[in-house]
Amino acid sequence: MKLSQLRQAGHFPTLLAAFAYFDFSFMVWTMLGALGAQIAAPDSLNLSAAQKGLMVAMPILSGAVLRIALGLLVDRIGAKNTGFIAQVIVIAGLATAWLVGLKSFPATLLMGAVLGFAGASFAVALPQAGRWYPPNMQGLVLGLAGAGNIGVVIDSLLAPRLAKIYGWQNVFGFALIPAVLVLIAYLVFSKEAPVQVTPKKLGDYARLLKDKDTHWFCFYYTVSFGGFVGLASSFVIYFKDQFGLPAVTAGDMAAICTAVGALARPIGGALADRIGGIRSLYIFYVIAGAALVGGGLIPSLPFNVAAFVIACGAFGMANGSVFQLLPQRFGREIGLMTGLVGCGGGVGGFLLASLLGLSKQHTGTYLTGLMIFAGLCFCALIGLGLVKKRWRTTWGALADARI
Repeated sequence: MKLSQLRQAGHFPTLLAAFAYFDFSFMVWTMLGALGAQIAAPDSLNLSAAQKGLMVAMPILSGAVLRIALGLLVDRIGAKNTGFIAQVIVIAGLATAWLVGLKSFPATLLMGAVLGFAGASFAVALPQAGRWYPPNMQGLVLGLAGAGNIGVVIDSLLAPRLAKIYGWQNVFGFALIPAVLVLIAYLVFSKEAPVQVTPKKLGDYARLLKDKDTHWFCFYYTVSFGGFVGLASSFVIYFKDQFGLPAVTAGDMAAICTAVGALARPIGGALADRIGGIRSLYIFYVIAGAALVGGGLIPSLPFNVAAFVIACGAFGMANGSVFQLLPQRFGREIGLMTGLVGCGGGVGGFLLASLLGLSKQHTGTYLTGLMIFAGLCFCALIGLGLVKKRWRTTWGALADARI
């Protein structure tokens, strides 16, 4: 498909504005993780390992819950108004953290809850862009808008460096510059799609939760997206604690690992189209689980970087595979299911980041946390074995894609 077709079919400025909004939002969503080693240092807040894990996990959990809340709001007041409100809340949080500071552990948790509004941008940016385009272009459009998750790589590279030079508190001030610029561009260039939308209700989510397939999809995304974002938020602290690396070097290692995961998502979707979503998930969960086990058992820096690159890549491709299957099963409820599945992914990220902190706190290593989450990968394999025959002989037999 040519770029000219993309320009003519919908509203290209809205697509670009949605990408910028999502990219920046994903960047600040994981900011506490990128700055975690410096915030938690003995000469700063002097946090324990468990506190560090909870600090970086809080934005993920908050974003998971807020995805559903913002999804409901998008249908009632429009995506643009919802995006404006969410961005203003994040800007206010960044300004407060810069001017007042995060002077205690509870303050970091409160900041994490505010940054959850950035993590929930998924529920705003994707429908705002997607509603402008016809069904045959949805994959490309949502892929471009969703590519904003590369923001976590930018965060890992820049935040520790700025903190080293200017102090970690001032990084929140620096983040206000792109925040304000993105907000202005969003207000000027993005537009609401001229489509009639039936507002979703909480009862609609409750109705879907009665379907056992909903729980399976939420679980699969809990493992795949949870694995990716949980690792991405924890890498800087992990590499610094495990190997004594400077925060900047730890950020570089984190950027390498997360870049692979961010870029692998469309590859996973494409492979699922070719060989089937279930088969591809089997492959990706095995690889991710084995990589986590290897990374936990062999504490060597080169081996750990390689293991986590593989794990992030596998999790990223599994994300694409889940969303290859999802519209085949829940085509009519894809908006609702995106919110539920996205919430499940956030819960998984919170679980992994918390497990890593608790594991380090109580055992002195990260091994237990990595092993538990690797166990979830293998539980996902068992789950696939339980559903594959039923899926392939019921809705999968009627699908237009390989299952």
